[in-house]
Amino acid sequence: MAARGRSLRGMRGLAAVPSYVVMQPTTLCNLDCAYCYLPFRAVDRRMPVAVAEAVAASVNPWAASGRFSVVWHGGEPLAAGREELAALMAPFSPDVEHHVQTNATLIDDAWCEFFTAQRMRVSVSVDGPRERNGDRVSRSGRPAYDRIVRGVAALRRHGLPFSALAVVNDPVPGRATELYEYCLDLGCEVLGVNIEETEGVNTRANAHDPAVVTGFWAELVAAWRRDPRIHLREIEWSLRYAAAVLDDSADDLLPGRLDPIPTIAHDGSVVVLSPELAGFTDPRYGDFSSGNVLAAPLHAILAAAERTAWVGEFMAGVEACRSSCPYFGFCGGGHAANRYFELGRFDGTETEHCRNSKIRLLEGVLEHARNHQSPGV
Repeated sequence: MAARGRSLRGMRGLAAVPSYVVMQPTTLCNLDCAYCYLPFRAVDRRMPVAVAEAVAASVNPWAASGRFSVVWHGGEPLAAGREELAALMAPFSPDVEHHVQTNATLIDDAWCEFFTAQRMRVSVSVDGPRERNGDRVSRSGRPAYDRIVRGVAALRRHGLPFSALAVVNDPVPGRATELYEYCLDLGCEVLGVNIEETEGVNTRANAHDPAVVTGFWAELVAAWRRDPRIHLREIEWSLRYAAAVLDDSADDLLPGRLDPIPTIAHDGSVVVLSPELAGFTDPRYGDFSSGNVLAAPLHAILAAAERTAWVGEFMAGVEACRSSCPYFGFCGGGHAANRYFELGRFDGTETEHCRNSKIRLLEGVLEHARNHQSPGV
């Protein structure tokens, strides 16, 4: 869906204040999922409390001025243990919203009590029914599915709302309906869907037939419309954009500055724009970090982040997308990590991730709308 007569104004660099930060309490994950991008998931490198205190010094004033989230993520945050995670959360003010992305295998009654006491929002990684979770295994290669559903059962037993995040590596006909109906039964409130990405240590190819991927997204819309009890992240993004195009307000959906999305690694190093770059190094780009919170305040690191060499290259790539791609108004130029891991640099344009999760997503929503001729879509 190209914009009619819209300017699609250029980005003006990174925003001074992010909408959230990602915190890595430990690099360790107790699972060994085949599609995982994390380089050190078998190593337990813990975040010192001093790192959390340094981050909180910048975050707390931001949270006092408006809604702000801290997302605990990658490896498995619960592997740090309740006592340590509580110590890392303690420096943050009550204004901060805390979220955790977890594989759910460690969730029990004690963790549910912790989530309740900390007012923590939970998102669970699960890829659908048992047979769709073959990539989600323990370090000994044993299926993790039974432990995942036990963790979800604990959340439901305690009345805790949760989201679900699914990775799809086979967007074949029937897969979208199966996934959506499974998540209805699972009891999640929000569903996010990621077509598997080639990034980090995951080098598996992610190219798919365009018609098949478009059909997957169209089928997901149809499943959702039959029973829209779940907030479907990608579909709602698409519908919001389509509505904005129709009323000529789509320009307003693109921020004048990009959200820096800072990820604070276990050692305090700060990587902007793509959490997936944390922990990697490159002869040309170094370790991708823009500074360390133990040496400089987070707000100061973000203010200077555009001087990080690869960030400038990425911004050039965003501008190349803006000038050449009719889907730019929807995706805003894609993600830095996908460019790097697919193209080997940051100023390229279209990636397989763009095709699978942006272009085909929007085309799938539009295909559903054309086929059903519904004024509500």
